Amino acid sequence: MFEPILTRNIYRPNSEKIYTYLANGGYEAVRLALTKSPDELIEMVKRSGLRGRGGAGFPAGVKWGFMPKEADVPKIVAVNTDEGEPGTFKDREIVERDPHQVIEGVIIASYAVGAHRAYVYIRGEFFLGVKRWIKAIADAYEHGFLGKNILGSGFDLDMSVHRGAGAYICGEETAMLESLEGKPGNPRLKPPYPAQVGLFGYPTLVHNIETLACIPHIILRGPEWFASIGTAESKGPKIFSVSGHVNKPGNYELPLGTTIGEIIYEHAGGIRGGKKLKAVIPGGASTPVLTAEHVDVPMAFETLAAVGSQLGTGAMIVMDETTCMVEVARRLTKFFAHESCGRCVPCRLGSRRLYEILERIERGKGKPADIDLALELAREIDGLTFCPMGSALVNPARSTIKHFRSEYDFHITHKKCWVGNQIH
Repeated sequence: MFEPILTRNIYRPNSEKIYTYLANGGYEAVRLALTKSPDELIEMVKRSGLRGRGGAGFPAGVKWGFMPKEADVPKIVAVNTDEGEPGTFKDREIVERDPHQVIEGVIIASYAVGAHRAYVYIRGEFFLGVKRWIKAIADAYEHGFLGKNILGSGFDLDMSVHRGAGAYICGEETAMLESLEGKPGNPRLKPPYPAQVGLFGYPTLVHNIETLACIPHIILRGPEWFASIGTAESKGPKIFSVSGHVNKPGNYELPLGTTIGEIIYEHAGGIRGGKKLKAVIPGGASTPVLTAEHVDVPMAFETLAAVGSQLGTGAMIVMDETTCMVEVARRLTKFFAHESCGRCVPCRLGSRRLYEILERIERGKGKPADIDLALELAREIDGLTFCPMGSALVNPARSTIKHFRSEYDFHITHKKCWVGNQIH
């Protein structure tokens, strides 16, 4: 049986307190890391195979290696806690229940890349999370894990919290940096990447908090141990947020490579009401929809890509046979249209036109040409924006048409939905 790693502390009494964390081996990884050279730590993270847990899946050690080595160049670590992806709630639980695990990862990452300043960017609606972050950071200062000359090592690190204002786009790393600078959260054109020109123009390492939570375990237990968990291309444990039509929605920490069916039926209690599984969004609202035929697909970067989807944040939205897939596509597209920062024309205008087409079809006013029009519009948006949101916003429409085109045809031909035989 798999033993929890990242969530091992979260159900302990007072799990957010520093004394609980210290009593369960907390900050021992920092003590060990400070005895090693930065290059040794970077190499350990590379060997572990850790990939980013925020959606993109970029190798963490490679990202660390991109940071400049010059000691006289100020560097920054930025912690992305702007969890706004529909269906995703893993980061919130980590912050509220075990913030010190993330702080420990931040300290190690900062030491490895030579950063002396760390900023936490947290979604503004996470009121408890903000309080827990602030308290945990204050306690880390009090115990000598932050501030000047950490544990007598000569390494200094200051850390502070910044609340966002709820914009989904600020989950994109460069939009987050813009917001941290007090500007509108609009994505930057890349290159240059944050490792070259980041926050306030300084080289910046940006990580999701689940990624950072993995770091102490890699340092303490070794990169080979971490790499032994998961699949050939997807290493380590992953927290899967499961929601929708399941009996036991929640966060489940499991090895990468656990199948969709295992997560739904063995951990999340199966489909509620004894109904049949119809569809799954495997990695959050921005990832392509899969069908009940994909239950044996492992939840890993490479296996989901092979069937035309993505791991994303690992947030599984489960839908039963009563779900109208046209309605799913319309609702998700409406979300993305609302959250577009408006900088790029394909995203700003294309998302609204795509939503209008889907709304027309769902309400029984669609025409046969509307389906191909939606697909053509998706092609015109995909890949033509500053950030990945342009590609993300077309996924609900494109993937539901791919797998459930007959539902679209039914809406258009019969002017109603075949689920419930009604107009929404």
